[in-house]
Amino acid sequence: KFEGEYLNGKRNGKGKEYDYEGKIIFEGIFSNGEKWNGKVKEFYSINKLSFVGEFLNGEKNGKGKLYDYEGNLIYEGEYLNGVKNGKGREYHDDKLIFEGEFLNGEKWNGKGKEYHDDKLIFEGEFLNGKKWNGKGKEYYFNGNLIFESEFINGKKNIKCQIF
Repeated sequence: KFEGEYLNGKRNGKGKEYDYEGKIIFEGIFSNGEKWNGKVKEFYSINKLSFVGEFLNGEKNGKGKLYDYEGNLIYEGEYLNGVKNGKGREYHDDKLIFEGEFLNGEKWNGKGKEYHDDKLIFEGEFLNGKKWNGKGKEYYFNGNLIFESEFINGKKNIKCQIF
């Protein structure tokens, strides 16, 4: 089901798409019958927001926010061709767990910070989804620095400074 603007019998311009039960699943811009460019909203079939952000050529591109079924924010950041790519933040139960760079939908490629209960526990370099490749710092929950070192495949280099 569709509610919105048509041109030559096809969806064109602003519109809303509904599932077979009449619940909204998409709101945004259509071109030649397809979801297209601009600001959009996607919904779970339970009328809850799942995504709000930018589309380009029918896919998530640019900045956006992703929500779980309960309405909790689980990701905010950049997308490229429908996947997380660039700077972003990930959340669990409304608490920040990671902020940094994403590549091809995977977190922890490049510089990043890892959190537990909104408290910084690690900052440093990540590679292919594995933390602790390159320089890094690990912290106690009270914010005090535990150590600073270089990490290789998740293991601390012998030359580390313990605080």
